[in-house]
Amino acid sequence: MKIVVLQDYLRSGGTERQTVWLTRAIREQGHEARILTFRPGGALALQDSDVPIDALQPFDLHLDWFAPGLGQKVQQLAPEVVLAMGRMANCHAGSIQRRLPRTKVVTSVRTGKPLPFLYRRSLRLSAATVANSRETAERLAQSIPSLTNRIHVIHNSLVFAPRIQSDPESRARVRLSLGAAPGDIVLLSVAMFRPEKNQRAILEAAARLPAELPWRLWMVGDGPARAECVEQAHSLGLSSRVRFWGFEADPRPYYEAADLAVHASLRESLSNFLAEAQAHGLPAAVFDAQGVNEAVISGETGFVVPSGDVPALTRAIATLTSDSEARAKMGRAARKHAIDTFSPEVQVAKYLDLFSKMAVQK
Repeated sequence: MKIVVLQDYLRSGGTERQTVWLTRAIREQGHEARILTFRPGGALALQDSDVPIDALQPFDLHLDWFAPGLGQKVQQLAPEVVLAMGRMANCHAGSIQRRLPRTKVVTSVRTGKPLPFLYRRSLRLSAATVANSRETAERLAQSIPSLTNRIHVIHNSLVFAPRIQSDPESRARVRLSLGAAPGDIVLLSVAMFRPEKNQRAILEAAARLPAELPWRLWMVGDGPARAECVEQAHSLGLSSRVRFWGFEADPRPYYEAADLAVHASLRESLSNFLAEAQAHGLPAAVFDAQGVNEAVISGETGFVVPSGDVPALTRAIATLTSDSEARAKMGRAARKHAIDTFSPEVQVAKYLDLFSKMAVQK
């Protein structure tokens, strides 16, 4: 099959990581797949890669929505299937389906944000829609009932699946190389710094933790809200306990060195970070959001607390920080749940099965 995966820009977000991973995985299965972006470059743009990337803008105009010559380019590439990833790509998907009715355009919903008019129009026009969590699919069907029989649930894959389990000595070396002392309990957050990711609430919860607990907070990622969070950590007197690592192309060393995951996002459809953290054996303390309960089983692999309830988040973090037995037990359950649920092999097989069935339809 010839497949085009459409993405506005290869920034460092979870959807963009899924775009790159999925395109590579499809190619590894022997199909002709490529990424088509609106803007050139980006943190995840691959140099000298086996994943072909075409960009519509001749140079970066910093306009996520501007896709000059999109229909003509897709017609030239002549794919059997176009998969739209991200908000801007999905807003344009409907126009591709109208222009090329024989091409099977697959829209996707992997966000908890409200969907703009053009996005919703594309959902109605496309041949099928992929939702990355059951809750997202249910809410979408309630919002647009005509889509009910065209929604397919395919979870995010583990882009950063665990490597071969390291021995305690290897883990200790990784922790030491990242600056963690032997007695430290490392709380980990990996996410773009955007307002909806709500890292501010994590800092507020951490500031309420008992002073005697030996916690450290590592925040991995970059984005427009990072500077504000750095200032907040300073104003809360947390600078000695919180470290901002910036964007990391491969965050697995942080997963391997940390003890538990913390997440306070206000809008999700399914969190890549939580799936990956749990696969690495990290129990989680998180705010409830769309799809979160498919990544974290509250009471078994971590604690899911009501969205916005900072004191409850603090209590969950304190429990996991102070109780090593509970942390270990939940960590084992988290690893099994995440690897069973978000297996890369299972997810790519589901995509290819959907695409194959659609490609033979007239």
